Parts: sequence; structure tokens; C-alpha cells
Amino acid sequence: MSAVLSTTPETTTPDTARPGRPDGRHGPRRRKRGVTRWIVLAVAVAFALLMLAPLLLLVLNAFKSGADYSAHGPLSLPERFSTEAFQQYLSLVDYPRALVNSVVISGLVAVLGTALALVTSYGIGIGRIRGRTWILAVFLLATMLPQESLIYPLFYGAQATGTFNTVWSVVIVFTVLQAAFGTYLLSSVMSTIPQSLLEAAALDGAGRFRILWSVVFPVLRPTLSVLVVFFFVWTWNEFYIPLVLLTDQSAQTVPIALATLQGQNSINLTALNAGSLLSLLPTLVFFLVFQRTLSRGVTVGAVK
Repeated sequence: MSAVLSTTPETTTPDTARPGRPDGRHGPRRRKRGVTRWIVLAVAVAFALLMLAPLLLLVLNAFKSGADYSAHGPLSLPERFSTEAFQQYLSLVDYPRALVNSVVISGLVAVLGTALALVTSYGIGIGRIRGRTWILAVFLLATMLPQESLIYPLFYGAQATGTFNTVWSVVIVFTVLQAAFGTYLLSSVMSTIPQSLLEAAALDGAGRFRILWSVVFPVLRPTLSVLVVFFFVWTWNEFYIPLVLLTDQSAQTVPIALATLQGQNSINLTALNAGSLLSLLPTLVFFLVFQRTLSRGVTVGAVK
């Protein structure tokens, strides 16, 4: 008996049709997409260099001597890197004292303002008090008022309470102002918390403050961390109100101490650049330390 062996021809698939291999027809499209990405990257790098240019000029002029700056101007490279400007700035300004004042004021305002905003927005966003819309409109209006319109009542109020020329006058003012913005922001976020979650906590016997601490606070922790960072930086850069309320040199902040370098008829530009660089470094370090916290808070808020 003879067995007939039959072989089945193998079906071959062209390379262009196999999965995982690019189809030849998509080549131009992919090349076009790659060119577009390079163009977007080049534009982003150009904008980054444009934004970093003032900082680069600040660093270059801070390490110039007065004679070098007068001879070659602000756009030239320094002939040699000198710390003369920093020495002049530190001799004219009590920078360590101003740094401590700024850190204390900004830190207290960031923590107290965020805590006050959390408590007030809890009553508005979850408590559903009457006139909620009008109250939020008042808080929003408070953040939009120019500081020049508030300076007279703040000045006489600080004198009446005995906080004039102390850091507490600025801490109280900016805690209230920053908390107004925080209340407007957090109340809208709290209104999106599921009522079933709050009702479940109430059925378990949790009171209002227990719900705030154990339920609401963990949900809003990323947003609160973002507010702390923003409130710290915003308060650090404030100038007008601290200039009026803190006339004593021992209570001045870094921006006010920097403004004292400007005389009526002359100004030391290299020392001013050195002081500006020293006043910028703490906020830069603060951002670098809390960069992950800031990015996580923004990302979580976007996902929610």
C-alpha cells in the first residue's frame, strides 16, 4: 500500500502586512509627524531661552564689578566674575534679618490662609448655607480689589490693634486676603464631593469636624498643597502693603530691603542685581523642593 504524502504549501505573508511592521503607505505620514514634533520642540526651546534671558542677564550683572558694568554695559560678559556687588548689597542691607522676616511671614500666611480657606469653604461648599452664590461673589470681589483702596483702613487698623511695625500686621492682612481666594476655589471643589460619601460617614457616627478631617481633608490634600505653595510665593513677592505697614528696618521683608538700594539721584545697579538674585534664590529653592507636590496636586485636580 502506497501512501501518498501531500504537502500543503505554506502561506506566506508579505513583510508589509505583518503585524508590528510599518506599512509602507504610512511612511510619509510618520515622517511628517516627526518633522512636526521637531518644529514644536524648536519653538518650545526658543520660548524657554526667551524666558530665561532676563534671569541670565541678572546673573551676569550680579557678578560684575561697578567699573566693568560702567565700561561695557549690561549685555556684555563680565571680564572676571566678582563678588563685589554681593559684598556691597550685604553691607547696605540686613539681608539675614529680612530673609527671616520673609520666611516667617510667607510661611505663616501659607499655612493659616490655607487652613482658614478649608474651614470656610467647608461650610459653603458642603454645608450649603443660604446665599452661597452671593458670599462667593463677595470673596471673589475681595481678591479683585486693588491694594491701594485697602491701605488706609489697614494702616489705621494696624495702629489701633498695636500690630503696626510687626510681622503680625502683614500676616493677618494676607491671611485674610489669601483665604478669600482659597475659599472661592475650594468651595467649588467641595461641591463635587459625592454626597453618598459624606452620608456614609455621618451614618458611621462621624460629626462635622470628624467628616472634615477624615473625609474632606484627604480628598482635598493635593489641592491644599498647591494652595500652600502659591500662597507662600504670592506673599513673598508682596511689596506695597508691607512697605506701608513695616516701616521699621528690623521688620522689613526682602523686597522692601531691596527697594532701599534705590536712592533719589543714584542707584547701584550691580548691587541691585546681586540683591535681586539673592531674593530670587529662596523662592527658586522652595519651588524645587515642592515641585513634585505641586505637579501631583495639579495632576490629581485635573483627573478629578
